[in-house]
Amino acid sequence: MFEYELHQAHSAELIERARSYRLARAARAAAKARRAEHRSADQEAEGRVITHRSRRQRAPRTA
Repeated sequence: MFEYELHQAHSAELIERARSYRLARAARAAAKARRAEHRSADQEAEGRVITHRSRRQRAPRTA
């Protein structure tokens, strides 16, 4: 009986972990969609801006 209960607890843990991963993946996808929507709205409002500079200045590396 002990093995069965252990198996049930492990299965419940795996099910909960899978549900958590699905929720996190859905939240990331929604955030990515919102960012893409905001980017497209900004580009339409300002026109497309293309710069060839990196986004942040990096410190030079020593040899």
